[in-house]
Amino acid sequence: MILAGDVGGTKTSLALYRREARGLLRERMATYRSREHESFDSILRDFLRGGGSVERACVGAAGPIENGRCRLTNLDWEVDEASLRRTLGVRGAYLINDLQATASSLPFLQASDRATLQKGETDPAGNMAVLAAGTGLGEGFLVGSGAGYIPLASEGGHVDFAPRDDREMRLHAFLRAKHGRASVERVLSGPGLYDVYRFLREVEGMAEEPGIAAEVSGMEPQRAIVQHGLAGGAGACAETVRIFCSLYGAEAGNLALQYLPTGGVSLGGGIAPATLPALQVGEFLAAFLDKGRMRNLLSRVPVMVILDPAAPLLGAASFAAAGGVLVPPPGFGS
Repeated sequence: MILAGDVGGTKTSLALYRREARGLLRERMATYRSREHESFDSILRDFLRGGGSVERACVGAAGPIENGRCRLTNLDWEVDEASLRRTLGVRGAYLINDLQATASSLPFLQASDRATLQKGETDPAGNMAVLAAGTGLGEGFLVGSGAGYIPLASEGGHVDFAPRDDREMRLHAFLRAKHGRASVERVLSGPGLYDVYRFLREVEGMAEEPGIAAEVSGMEPQRAIVQHGLAGGAGACAETVRIFCSLYGAEAGNLALQYLPTGGVSLGGGIAPATLPALQVGEFLAAFLDKGRMRNLLSRVPVMVILDPAAPLLGAASFAAAGGVLVPPPGFGS
């Protein structure tokens, strides 16, 4: 059995996979609210009480990996590869970045696991990239090689937020005043959604219906913003979602220029599937393609949304099974 983990600031998921001729079959999965537990180790021990003999393992964690350790970016936890090996009693256990794990799922996702935003011209041997907005913003990519795909980590979500017009300049100033620095994660994440909404209300003076404003001020502001934003209208929620989609498209275009992912750009995380109707409307692709002389190049890059929330677990399990070099199944890209 292969144990796969996806450790993030909001939730932690673990699963057991069995190798079969047609690929990896998930046998058991559990999801925990990260902040309700003192550490990843306590979650791992609880999950293992459910049974299953583990032979190999891979855990994707939301933060940079240094010397086999990860201090999560948005939660005061440390995940340690050596501790993982001791707890499981196996040598074949890996700790990788969470976007390395998500990227590792790309060759193994089914067509039903994805929604297409731009068909493009897929190169089955080309690089692939993934951009995932959730609690934070993650970026990762696969490099094609003669042996298969090699997944690489990135902390690209923390690059500078680059305003494109006067309103975004004001948004940048708002974020700097609040956070001291405006990274792209400060707008492309769950907390970023709320900050964009606050900017529109507090700086731009945009109106909102009192009942909706009260909901956004509640316990789950991001959920309320998306729910009311997708309903359309002229309020701040709808404008927040439009701005978010445009910024998401701009950053996805930046990613495509940096990594030349002719195999495709995929949007992971929880926000993209939740805002899919808005991503399909036009602001996202308009911003993705708005790269001057590179527009024609980007028009050929396939762009998809990952719909399967368990994709990072599939990627982690695939990484563990392959030892880091991923060989796509027969017919991949056809």
